[in-house]
Amino acid sequence: MSIDLADWIDEVSGSNWVWFLKRLSANDTLANGAHQAGPYIPKDFLFKVFPSLNSRKTPNPDVSFNISIDSHNDIRTIRAVWYNNIYFDGTRNETRLTRFGGRQSPVLDPENTGALAVFSFRLDGNVEAASCHAWVCRDVFEETIIEERIGPVEPGKFIIWTENKFFIEKSDTETRTDCWLKLEEIPSEWMYQFPTGEEIIRKSIEIGRNLIHGDPDDRLLKRRECEFEIFRSLEEAVELPEIMKGFTTIDGFIGKAQTILQRRKSRSGRSLELHLKGIFIEEGFLEEKNFSHQPESEPGKQPDFLFPSESAYKNHNFPDDKLRMLAIKTTLKDRWRQVLNEADRIDSKHLLTLQEGVSLSQFREMQQANVKLVVPARIIPSYPQTVQPYLLNLDKFIKDIRLLGM
Repeated sequence: MSIDLADWIDEVSGSNWVWFLKRLSANDTLANGAHQAGPYIPKDFLFKVFPSLNSRKTPNPDVSFNISIDSHNDIRTIRAVWYNNIYFDGTRNETRLTRFGGRQSPVLDPENTGALAVFSFRLDGNVEAASCHAWVCRDVFEETIIEERIGPVEPGKFIIWTENKFFIEKSDTETRTDCWLKLEEIPSEWMYQFPTGEEIIRKSIEIGRNLIHGDPDDRLLKRRECEFEIFRSLEEAVELPEIMKGFTTIDGFIGKAQTILQRRKSRSGRSLELHLKGIFIEEGFLEEKNFSHQPESEPGKQPDFLFPSESAYKNHNFPDDKLRMLAIKTTLKDRWRQVLNEADRIDSKHLLTLQEGVSLSQFREMQQANVKLVVPARIIPSYPQTVQPYLLNLDKFIKDIRLLGM
């Protein structure tokens, strides 16, 4: 029996429930054929949900529990396991959920690579979680419903959420940039007027270590991580004191929550393109001569970047084969189709994403639609090996633009 997502959210929310949200990577699903198929869940979280996992006495301690994947009417017994052979003459040290039953499971289905997944555990004061309900979003509409309540969930990051508070954590594999601002390091004017995305990005370049040098791929990811830390440190400094005071009305609480969530969505939506704009300028590109940001290609159509410029695009004497466009989508799933009609004169559409992998069938669809993926070099290994030769990293994309004579 199918259940409405909004009803499901109500059923698995409350003081006894804790959510773990992430976007499924190709290493989580079976998209890249990895032997460790099953979603990666950080140790700190799983140890709190299943304390018996936290044991170094035996190799690979595990716990079996029932999960109901309500989005797909799938109920089964799965396994939470700590691969701890680092303490037994090995190198592995990670926790995952396994035994979902192969690609027929919505969690392991390669077509769900990049999909937003929610795992809701009911604690009830027991030593171990009493039950788990999950939802694997089937389309962008369902993802929007969840992110309207929780905030944006980006590739490579996860959110732990309860009814009383929510926060974003970084995965164990991510590089820390040490950009968290102490209270005395925050510009005083920012405490009264939250800075724009451009201002936070400038601050990240100003204080971030090793964010000026290196190839464009490395700069892009490190700066974005630094900017994210600055944003979160500022958010905590500005909003936490107000939250700790409490609220006298429900409307006041809801209003504050909506302000925070809306700011997070706004930051997430523009961050990547603003970082790219800065990198293009650093690489010697002049705005409106070598590239245009947020131009109009045709009436009502606005790609993220046009090369060499909007004026060149609208000059029909300018050769079509010298034109390029670059769209920005943090995640792909069905969103990649939105770029197909953004610039009619350009047959081959370039699309930069941070999504960690894609299914072979989804990639074939993109190829048939003449969409070329641009993926930061660090993320490329998360794609199936047969797909990797067809991916451009950012550095290669920039060099290809230069070859056009710009």
